Amino acid sequence: MPSKFIIDKINKYIDINKNNISIVETTNSLNIQPPINDLKLECIINLGIVNNIRWINKFHEAVNEKLNNGHIYVSCGETLVERTRRIQNKIPFGFKQFFRAVDFIYKRVIPKVPGLKKIYFAITNGHNRVISKAEILGRLISCGFEVLEYFEHENLLYVISKKIQKPEFDMQVSYGPLFKMKRIGFKGDIIGVYKFRTMYPFSEYCQSLIIKENKLNKNGKILDDFRVTYWGKIFRKYWIDELPMFINFFKGELNIIGVRPLSKDYFSRYPKDLQELRVKLKPGLIPPYYVDLPTSFDEILNSEKKYIFQKMQSPFITDIKYFCKAFINIVIKGVRSQ
Repeated sequence: MPSKFIIDKINKYIDINKNNISIVETTNSLNIQPPINDLKLECIINLGIVNNIRWINKFHEAVNEKLNNGHIYVSCGETLVERTRRIQNKIPFGFKQFFRAVDFIYKRVIPKVPGLKKIYFAITNGHNRVISKAEILGRLISCGFEVLEYFEHENLLYVISKKIQKPEFDMQVSYGPLFKMKRIGFKGDIIGVYKFRTMYPFSEYCQSLIIKENKLNKNGKILDDFRVTYWGKIFRKYWIDELPMFINFFKGELNIIGVRPLSKDYFSRYPKDLQELRVKLKPGLIPPYYVDLPTSFDEILNSEKKYIFQKMQSPFITDIKYFCKAFINIVIKGVRSQ
């Protein structure tokens, strides 16, 4: 049974004393069965950590099938931070960083390397994998659940979620250093924009959740975004992550100068008139931001609108002018995106 602390948390969303609730500690979805045949469960609580589940999404998808919309799913897992804390508590002084590095490479990097992946899972069966907080939440969201609340208890992350739809069955999730982001391009078409990874896998599914919790700063960026990796912050600072976007340029999907290609979520936050203007032109590698240097989200919107109107009047001259100004601001004045 869950501890009283966890029960009190769950009781905020559903009465745990109801009969059609399944409480298990398993890595096999076949162990989740309703007390009465063909009866949909109202709540499934799995006390087995997701780090030990071989096919995590398939497990979540099976849970989704056993619940109606609006019903509750409680799961748990060990995050990177919690894993680091556990390792530091049991490893002798002087070996902590070394063991942590070896653990990360063995349990996180090797499982994602083609050729080594099958060997790794044949040996470990996926047991005790390293999983980030962003991936734990993102996998749930991708499988049709809305995250209601998450909290740490006894060095584990517990997530209370609610089924809101069927799973997306995303078969193109990337774990490698190079990945494609779904972005809105010319004429509103969805394009795959290439970048070096700066976030943990499945982070894209957490965007609405993170914005809701952490809000946006005055520039329209997410505050305290835990989805970004340590090396990702370095990549972003020096634009290393954006180098693969030249692939999109050579494919004819991006211009050198143009508004940034946005995700559906960010695009939906733009005024309707600017949404209609944006899709009339190709997005670009260098946005108007580096010319006008806006300091608020409203100023960013006005900067993009001004560029688009000028571009529609004089395409070539506008891009030359914006390129030269952006070059001066970036190279000479050292301007960086915040």
